[in-house]
Amino acid sequence: MSEELVEREIAAEQAFVDRVYRQLEVSAKAAQDLAEEGHSRGRLGHEGGLVERDAMVFQAARRIAQLDAAHEGLVFGRLDMLPELDPQPRYVGRIGLRDDNRDSLLIDWRAPAAAVFYQATAAEPQRVVRRRVLRNDSDVVVGVEDELLDAEAQTDLPIIGEGALMAQLSRARDRSMHSIVATIQAEQDKAIRAPGRGVVSISGGPGTGKTVVALHRAAYLLYTDRRRYETGGVLVVGPSGVFMRYIERVLPSLGETAVALRSLGEVVDGVRATRHDEPAVADIKGSGAMAEVMRRTSRQQAPGSPSEFRIFWRDDTILLTRGQLGAIRRNLMSQGRRNRQLPRIIGTLLDAMWRQVRGERGRDRGREAFDDDMQSNQAFLDFAAAWWPPLDAAEVFGWLRDPEFLARVGDGVLGPEEQRLLAKSWAQSPDLSVQDIPLLDELRYALGDVPARTDDEASLADSGLLDGGVDMQELFTAADREFAPTGRAWAPPTHKIDDDPFAHVLVDEAQDLTPMQWRMVGRRGRSASWTIVGDLAQSSWPVPAESAAARAAAIEGKELHEFHLSTNYRNSAEIYAYAAAYAERVGLDIDLPTAVRSTGVEPVVRPGVAEGDLEAATREAVAAIAAEVGGTVGIVVPAARRSEVNAWLASWPEFAEDAAGARAAVDSAVTPSGEDRIVVLTGLDTKGLEFDGIVVVRPQEIEDESATGRATLYVVLTRATQLLTTLG
Repeated sequence: MSEELVEREIAAEQAFVDRVYRQLEVSAKAAQDLAEEGHSRGRLGHEGGLVERDAMVFQAARRIAQLDAAHEGLVFGRLDMLPELDPQPRYVGRIGLRDDNRDSLLIDWRAPAAAVFYQATAAEPQRVVRRRVLRNDSDVVVGVEDELLDAEAQTDLPIIGEGALMAQLSRARDRSMHSIVATIQAEQDKAIRAPGRGVVSISGGPGTGKTVVALHRAAYLLYTDRRRYETGGVLVVGPSGVFMRYIERVLPSLGETAVALRSLGEVVDGVRATRHDEPAVADIKGSGAMAEVMRRTSRQQAPGSPSEFRIFWRDDTILLTRGQLGAIRRNLMSQGRRNRQLPRIIGTLLDAMWRQVRGERGRDRGREAFDDDMQSNQAFLDFAAAWWPPLDAAEVFGWLRDPEFLARVGDGVLGPEEQRLLAKSWAQSPDLSVQDIPLLDELRYALGDVPARTDDEASLADSGLLDGGVDMQELFTAADREFAPTGRAWAPPTHKIDDDPFAHVLVDEAQDLTPMQWRMVGRRGRSASWTIVGDLAQSSWPVPAESAAARAAAIEGKELHEFHLSTNYRNSAEIYAYAAAYAERVGLDIDLPTAVRSTGVEPVVRPGVAEGDLEAATREAVAAIAAEVGGTVGIVVPAARRSEVNAWLASWPEFAEDAAGARAAVDSAVTPSGEDRIVVLTGLDTKGLEFDGIVVVRPQEIEDESATGRATLYVVLTRATQLLTTLG
């Protein structure tokens, strides 16, 4: 293949790409004009003009955002079909564009016409002669990679390059996941284009592209049924904030922004947690038994609330005893969730009190007079407000910090040692952990939201129960309607309670979700379609059967479509062979994907590093890897050593110059995005991530951290794309 031929082909493709970008600017100008026209409609002075303005500006803003996101690598594919079928090449890109004559200029990768770009093979070319991938640097074509799919076709098309996929796999990593829209493989494409309804389950071993396939599926669903998925919203749930930052650019790069990305510590609206409990405590908080503990907690009398009420009216002393109030509370609880009973409190108490009126004068005055007198009596109003206040889930969660209260609600559900560990955890850390968030969510739903005031509930407002600055409508703004007649679930964070639920829920690293986390996520997708991504061999939850039952309950009644990915695109064959051998040696039941890329470089194993030599050995290993690879390097450590190793990194002048230690000081230690090239992570932090090189410090300690430490270490060993070193 001559260099002149390659340059000629690149120049021809550049001419077409330039034409597409010119059309992109025309489309962007049209969108700007639409926005300006919309604003002018708002100045017409009537309501119809305002409605037209909002609609036009919204559509224009969405189109502008889509066009802006598509700039990077806008055109990436070309199909040359059999000449008798279509003599003109078809170009595939991140979005669809038409020319001034309304003819198709660029096909959106999600369109049915583009499916053949991913599905055609040499065995089944589907009338495609040549498939070409354009490698771009922004709007400049820097190379082309061809595949001849129909060798028998009568054509003189040149074939250039060594394969787009291998070129993509060998590039350096940075701190963000990138789209694979130009190199989606056939088995991945089937999962991406699976039916929109029901549940799509994507399984496969490490490096098979499960996460990025699922994200491309979300983009595909938004394209195929935009009204449904933009209106309802798409929720993407991942294991950690580190992971969510890693994937956050994928969907915007595909032109999609109507997506809520939430780590497991951020699923509940308005609450955020990043701290993890130690494994023993996390296992207790994640267990399905905690649902019963939260249910009991939601039904307890508020600590410090009055246990009886006495008042004299006419000739009678009326007494509500502890036993009577307990019976009233149980009766109210049987009618629905606690906060939903607020409108009934006054009437129910008055019913119980009226039954004690025996005196002639009181009976002669009648029930209406009795009610009027009580509802104007400040002592009664103060009692009612204190006995059954509107409760916030965070406030009720705080009750569990009292060991005596915890023992009461945990009796028969949690053992003494489990109660002790929970009490110690909550006493030591006033802030919420990631494992606390599902418990808080459970309380929100058990308590229910506070009803809005309506005309027929005026007696509640007039009673004074809402006095004291309590705005009931502001409480539980994200509360669910799980038990409401509609059966609809919690709405996206940008919505109010009574709006539609999420239309699609995507759960990544699903094998790690605890039963309580499945309950939390399940509430967000009662009427949604789902994409669930995971690999059981990488699970960090010690009781798989319990988690599987909770997952089944979350998606109950939905049709299941299962897809399995079998090719490892991340690891070199040498690295994955080492990781797989470890997994087999420790007894993990692993899915063994086929690694398609070999580097000829075996992992470096240094088993006998003494404690006093560990920092020097780590520094040496990091320096050696950083000198060999152009992208990111991860230092993976036991959780107990993270601060220590971060301090080491801060003191190494070749990697960091300031006390924080996270910012690299030389060009060779900075990614193209300007973010830190070298990062210190725990084993759990590495879930879903990948690095050019990995240094594993004290792998045995990572294995010993929890009951599922072997699975965690297996995950760690499969994060590197090129180089792997273990120390310890």
